[in-house]
Amino acid sequence: MSVEDEKLNGEEAQLNEAETSEENSENSSDQESAVEESSSVDTENTADQKNWQAEAEALAQQIEAFKDQAVRAQAEAQNVRRRAEQDVEKAHKFALEKFAKELLPVIDGLEKAVEAEVASGNEMTTLREGVEMTLSMFLSGIKKFNLEQVDPVGHPFDPTLHEAMTMVEAPDAEPNTVIAAMQKGYTLSARLIRPAMVIVAKGPAKVDEQA
Repeated sequence: MSVEDEKLNGEEAQLNEAETSEENSENSSDQESAVEESSSVDTENTADQKNWQAEAEALAQQIEAFKDQAVRAQAEAQNVRRRAEQDVEKAHKFALEKFAKELLPVIDGLEKAVEAEVASGNEMTTLREGVEMTLSMFLSGIKKFNLEQVDPVGHPFDPTLHEAMTMVEAPDAEPNTVIAAMQKGYTLSARLIRPAMVIVAKGPAKVDEQA
């Protein structure tokens, strides 16, 4: 082999080594770029995941708030409906109160007429019989509308139903017992619309032991 051939081979070998070095350098650079791109993608994916989680938590809180508002609104609607039903029920029960109060003096008059006839000792007359029948029909009629008479005679004094006009000594009656009614009371649907005016028995007088 001549000297020139050896030089050519040496130059070719150097060229091959340079090309191989450049290729290795390019491959290394490509690998680094790929690693950097992969790291960047992972970072972006992590950031996106965190954003989605934050949004999901915010939406969950909004849903809970809406549920709470819906429950409150439903409860308020039920309360309003219940109050309205109670108001209607009370209106139905006590719509007759004013009319009933106007009837009471009429009943009182009929009762006084019968009591006067009985007290006078007169014999039963057609007029008295008619008054008693009218009174009985009145009392039966008002009961149909839950208007009931409070006849307290013989019962313990009840301040929620009775109004004491006076107290008298009554040896034959228990203390604090109603012995007479000057005017009978009335209730409408169990609510008092007029108390009974009554006379109440006193307790026995205390004896002075020093006397």
